[in-house]
Amino acid sequence: MLQHLDSRNQAALTLMGLLIVLTLIEMGLSYWQDRKYYETRDTLTNIYLTSLAVVTNLCVKVFTFFILDYTYQHYRLFQIQNVFWYWFVLVIVQDFLYWVLHYTGHYCRMFWAMHVTHHSSEHFNFTTGFRSTVFEPLYRVFFYLPLALMGFTALDILYAYLITQLYGNLVHTQYKIPLPKWYGWIFVTPAHHRVHHASNIPYLDKNMGMVLIIWDRLFGTFRDEDLPEPVKYGLTKQPEDMGPVNVLFHEWKALLHDVKNAPDLKSKFGYFIHPPGWSHDGSTQTARVLQREYKKMEQAQKKHETAA
Repeated sequence: MLQHLDSRNQAALTLMGLLIVLTLIEMGLSYWQDRKYYETRDTLTNIYLTSLAVVTNLCVKVFTFFILDYTYQHYRLFQIQNVFWYWFVLVIVQDFLYWVLHYTGHYCRMFWAMHVTHHSSEHFNFTTGFRSTVFEPLYRVFFYLPLALMGFTALDILYAYLITQLYGNLVHTQYKIPLPKWYGWIFVTPAHHRVHHASNIPYLDKNMGMVLIIWDRLFGTFRDEDLPEPVKYGLTKQPEDMGPVNVLFHEWKALLHDVKNAPDLKSKFGYFIHPPGWSHDGSTQTARVLQREYKKMEQAQKKHETAA
C-alpha cells in the first residue's frame, strides 16, 4: 500500500507509526519498572482529547486550506525557487510562528482557556503529547498566514506543521535520553519540555519551542531543568472535576466568572487579554510576579545562609 503514496505521506505515516510503537514501549516499560508514568484514567482522557482534536481538525480542514491557498494565490510577496532553501526556510519560520502561537497561548488568558487542556495532566508521557488543545485548529491558521505571504503553498505549510508536531510529541517523556550538549542548545529536548509542563513556579511559561529551543533562548523564555526539587506536572491549581466536559471548559468557566465580577468594562476586557493570574484588584498573581517573588525569597535565603 505504501508504494501508492508519495514520499511525503510515506514519511508522515512512518513517523506516526514510530510514535505509536514508542508509546507502547514506554507504556510497557513504565508498568514493568513500576515508574507510574501512566495512569489509566489520564491516558483515556488523553485519547479522548486527541479524538476531539482530530474531529475539529477535520471539520475546519477545508477552511484552513482555503485561507492559506487563497492568500498564497493572491497575496504572496515572493517565492523561493531553490528546493533546499524553500523547505529549510519553511520549517524554520513555521517553527518560529508556532512559538508565537504557543507564547500567545500562555500569555493571553482567552487563548490559555483553550490551551490549558494540554497542561492539565499531572502525568507526563508520550500520550500527554496527544492531549491536544482541542480548539486550536479554529485559530491556528491565522498565525501561519505569513507563510502563505512568503510564497509557501497551503499543502506544504500543513505538511511542515505535521512533521514538526510529530517531533513535538516525541519530547513528551520522563525517560532520561542521553543527547550531546550541542543538541540541547539548538533543539527542544525532553528535559526542556519537562520544564514546560511543570507547575513549579520557576518553570512556569518556559520553553515554548516545538522543534527549536533557540527562540526561547533569544526571547528570554528558556529554563534548564535545574531545580533541586522534583518536577511537579500539571497546573498550579488543578480542577477538582477532571470529567470529560470540565477538562475542556473549566478555565472558560473561571474566566467568565472573573469577567462577570469585574467592576468596569476595562477590567472585563483585561481578563481576556492579560496573562492567567492577572486580576483587576491584584488579588491573584501572574507567573512572572510569582517568579519575581520566588527569586527574592531564594536570594534572601542564600543571604541568610551566608550570614549564618
